[in-house]
Amino acid sequence: MNSTHILRKGFLVLLGLLFSASLWAHGGAAGTDTDQCKFELEPTHWLHYTAYQPNAFPAEDFCANLPRANEMTLLVFDYQDMKYRDMAVEFEVTKEPEGTRVFFLPAAKHKKGTVELKLPNGVPEAGKYLIHITLVPDSGDRLDAHMSFSAGGGKAVSKNNLLLYAFFAFAGLYVLYLSHAGFKSKVDEAIAKIKS
Repeated sequence: MNSTHILRKGFLVLLGLLFSASLWAHGGAAGTDTDQCKFELEPTHWLHYTAYQPNAFPAEDFCANLPRANEMTLLVFDYQDMKYRDMAVEFEVTKEPEGTRVFFLPAAKHKKGTVELKLPNGVPEAGKYLIHITLVPDSGDRLDAHMSFSAGGGKAVSKNNLLLYAFFAFAGLYVLYLSHAGFKSKVDEAIAKIKS
């Protein structure tokens, strides 16, 4: 098997991985879930959270770090359990450590299973914030869950973007390998040394 054939197969495998739906997904297999954008309301009952700043970053979603303060922000919550659709749930966002209320949505039942909190001006300043989600049952104790996030830290390069940059760098090197005889011979020599 020659080195060109090996490189082509490697390129196709990398391309397949990059466009695989499971690679870009938030979660993982049972027991190995690495989704940082969900939190537990009750033992084994989860809520998924995604934040958007659509005016500044129309194609991006965020979780624990929002790039800007004073920027229109959407906080979207998806119930992963049907039972919460029949329970009143209250949402509040506070600036920490002061505990100053930034946003409040009174307790209501959300039959669709998705709740969208629209903060027209985002959060007022850079810093740490806490999302309070309170289950308000018809009888019994209220249950409060929290999730923190930071705002105003600027836009970081996401892991998805780094993978995309690596893919294009690899693709560029592959095109150079195919089109430049001098580069191809050096790569072939290096591969031959590795094999031996």
